[in-house]
Amino acid sequence: MKRSRSTEQQIAFIPEPTDNCTTVEEICRKAGISIQTYYRWRSKYGGLMPS
Repeated sequence: MKRSRSTEQQIAFIPEPTDNCTTVEEICRKAGISIQTYYRWRSKYGGLMPS
């Protein structure tokens, strides 16, 4: 199984899109991930709060 390059802590700090013109595409470009990965992480770690 391939190991992820990002930890759960890094995933938790990826922001959610808001009404102030931040799109999913912009978030993915800044984080260096694909849109599919963003939605996969959101479904898996959606309720995870950064500590």
